Amino acid sequence: MQDNGKKIRDYILITVASVFYGMGISMFLDPGNISPGGITGVAMIFNRIIPFQTGTWYFLINIPILIIGSWKLGLKFLIKTIYAVFITSLFVNIFAHYPIFLEDLLITSLAGGILLAIGIGLIFKAGGATGGTDIIVRLLRLRFRHLKAGFLLMCLDIIVVAATGLLLQNLNLTLYALITVFVSDKTVDYIIYGGDEAKLFYIITDNHSKIVNRLMSELEIGCTLLKGKGAWTGNQKEVILAVVQKRVGPLVETIVKQEDMNAFIIESNASEIYGEGYKNLSLQE
Repeated sequence: MQDNGKKIRDYILITVASVFYGMGISMFLDPGNISPGGITGVAMIFNRIIPFQTGTWYFLINIPILIIGSWKLGLKFLIKTIYAVFITSLFVNIFAHYPIFLEDLLITSLAGGILLAIGIGLIFKAGGATGGTDIIVRLLRLRFRHLKAGFLLMCLDIIVVAATGLLLQNLNLTLYALITVFVSDKTVDYIIYGGDEAKLFYIITDNHSKIVNRLMSELEIGCTLLKGKGAWTGNQKEVILAVVQKRVGPLVETIVKQEDMNAFIIESNASEIYGEGYKNLSLQE
């Protein structure tokens, strides 16, 4: 019963998130010709070439990506994403009838980017994804594992924004689009993870080998194994210690749950991290 209740709450949350997403795109960014990057930005480009609604293009472009993703990544992973893509495209088309035209493009880019980020963040919190570039990055990393996910996402967004700028031949709109992308990314991080720099995990499990291998190979994060002993049972345990970037936190939880549903996880915020990938200790006084 609890699982069913959680599923219902997740789908309600995705629906609410799609309303924010649709408002950000159709009421601000699309009428302002400001690209948010990603598949939505591609849909806006196609809309200028062939006048189907942006939401329709968003849905059509995602279809082959979802098909390939279900083949490579597994259909179970994509169920909520498929729903999110469908309902988001619907609300993008609905709000297209209520555009808000603002003379100040900075306000337009900020308002659209924040609404977009609220939608993306809530969808992620519900266990879904917005399709498109999220799946493309996962597929690319199956082939190019040495490239970081954040780097690939940034490259895809920049390519789409630059293509939109070339199509519209307007440098100002391109710069405002970059502001939107930056604000949106930062807002998504804050919605999902708050203001913390990193997450600290202690994972107590009987299946530490598989979990460590997946954390290192799939997420490219370092792990430390600590020796532990159960005070009550006296059994020896391997405790996994891992510090990860904020956005990777939910992926760590997913891997642990897939490998050991009985694992004991302690997750806390780590605000000051020094070392490789974080702050440089030699620069601190």
